[in-house]
Amino acid sequence: MSYLVVVAHPDDEVLGAGATMYKLAQEGHSVNVCILSGEVKARNFRPNTDELNEDVNKSMEILGVDKVIKGDFPNIEFNNEGHIKLVQFIEKAILETEADVIFTHHPADLNNDHLHTSLACQAAVRLFQRRSDITPLRELLFMEVPSSTDWGLNKAINQFSPNTYIEVGEMGVNKKIEALAQYRGVMRDYPHPRSKEAIKGLAAYRGGQSGMVYAEAFESVFRRGF
Repeated sequence: MSYLVVVAHPDDEVLGAGATMYKLAQEGHSVNVCILSGEVKARNFRPNTDELNEDVNKSMEILGVDKVIKGDFPNIEFNNEGHIKLVQFIEKAILETEADVIFTHHPADLNNDHLHTSLACQAAVRLFQRRSDITPLRELLFMEVPSSTDWGLNKAINQFSPNTYIEVGEMGVNKKIEALAQYRGVMRDYPHPRSKEAIKGLAAYRGGQSGMVYAEAFESVFRRGF
């Protein structure tokens, strides 16, 4: 199986699905990441470009990721980009990775880039309906990104509602925290949602919801039986 995690910024992939990515890679699946804003030039506490690339590589190595595909869309400005450009970039990543299952942002996230990434990804995953040479998508899942999904305050939009839980165990959570720690300036002290305590606590809570030993939660919005 080939899995593709489509995100707006470096670190979103770890926050949303890091433990699951590690588990899938350990099981022998191909795990790949598409980051639309690879350089996040407007980020606070951003290291220089070489350091950021080093952080990405170290983090992905810990999780067992096969390939990272980076775009150069300007962060916090996806709303000013042509929707078709975002869609086509994601479509290329789908083709390159031959993705069977895709994870992306929930459209109710507070971060505007997350919203536009989700909308573009929802359009891009229909590629198999337009091209007969594409492996049909098996599943599309929305993930929760601490400090963004939990701040989706607009009640006019459907909030994140998990219906799929993946048991990751304590090792998976620890690897997620280790991978996130490779990103300089991203983690915060407790009680911030991006603290190690909060991340582990969320995994414990999701595990308790589903009767599992630590879990990551997702909202499956499209699934073809397999």
